[in-house]
Amino acid sequence: MSTRTFRITVRGSFDALTADQHAELLAAAPEHEVLRAAYTAEGHLAYDLGFGPFFTFRFLDSGEAEEDILDATARAELAAESRLGERGYGFKRLTSRAQDLSLAPLSKRQRQAAARGTA
Repeated sequence: MSTRTFRITVRGSFDALTADQHAELLAAAPEHEVLRAAYTAEGHLAYDLGFGPFFTFRFLDSGEAEEDILDATARAELAAESRLGERGYGFKRLTSRAQDLSLAPLSKRQRQAAARGTA
């Protein structure tokens, strides 16, 4: 069996932040801006408090079978909850979406490279 790569996106919104927590998030905002977002094993947090109280975690995980995506999604949700909880950040409306990259369609550039045998 080959290893499958999963991208998991966990979204939600901050809830009932204290003034100190809000200031802390604003101070750390350059590290978490949306343009720097990436899928990582530890999960990358992105937010823009000027836009609203919304955040996104992006996780990268793997598994052997297609059904492993369910466990990967559960791990991502728990990791997001844990990281927010460690800081005491309230949150609500957590949702997640997962994608198995082995099932994703190839882009035009990837199809052309595969046709040339340089994939």
